[in-house]
Amino acid sequence: MLEFAFMRKALILGFLLSIMIPIIGIVMVNRKTSMIGDALSHTALAGVGMGLILGFDPLLGSAIICVIAAFLIELIRKKFPQYGDMATAVIMSTGLGIAAILSDFAPGGNSFESYLFGSISSVTTMDIINTSIVFVLVLALSISRYSSLLAIAIDPNTARLSGVKVKSLDFVFTFLAAITIALSVKVIGALMVTSLIVLPVATSLIVAKSYKATFFITITLGVIYMMLGLILSYQFDIKPGGAIVVNAIVGMLLFASYKKLKKKSQNNKTQQSV
Repeated sequence: MLEFAFMRKALILGFLLSIMIPIIGIVMVNRKTSMIGDALSHTALAGVGMGLILGFDPLLGSAIICVIAAFLIELIRKKFPQYGDMATAVIMSTGLGIAAILSDFAPGGNSFESYLFGSISSVTTMDIINTSIVFVLVLALSISRYSSLLAIAIDPNTARLSGVKVKSLDFVFTFLAAITIALSVKVIGALMVTSLIVLPVATSLIVAKSYKATFFITITLGVIYMMLGLILSYQFDIKPGGAIVVNAIVGMLLFASYKKLKKKSQNNKTQQSV
């Protein structure tokens, strides 16, 4: 497997994304904005279509569209807080509608389809370089602003009162989240990115007892799901996005079963001691 250059590139890119996406996902899930990630990943397809038609890197197109869509959603959510969910749905529908039209004009149907469910054979050296740059920025933000991100994830108003520069931090986070999702489309697929945003966090919340534990468990699970998914994709010639998502679902079920058995065991011990 590792003797093939495309597989080495896919594993490197996958490893970087498997850390970046859960870091973004932790904040999104705690802020109850994980559906924004879903909207951005679907909207990214419009940028992919633009890139394929106009002859530039589709990931550049998806990044531009994702950033625009992300800030439009945030703008509408702040102007009309009561319609936050509707704003997300409107932007996603607009992006999907444009993508559907552009897909008819995009050269090579297989090329466009690879961005729907991911592809391990299309990763380039430039993709790794671009993702590495964003990886450093995401990691730097998560480490240097760990407590501030925790504060805005729990309660933005309390964070503002405690001195956190919520607006500037929101701006940086939204920008990096949009770029991260756009970069993920090639390997994971636009239809599957949200699963890696949500499922590792959901799984870690089953067993974690603190935000710090959730943080590290989520990243660990993200790496496991991604690496195993890419290996299975190569071994069985299946879409990487689907393999990654199935791993995540199986992992969540195993953790949930473990938690249930542990709770049952503790209850039995309590009854025996009584």
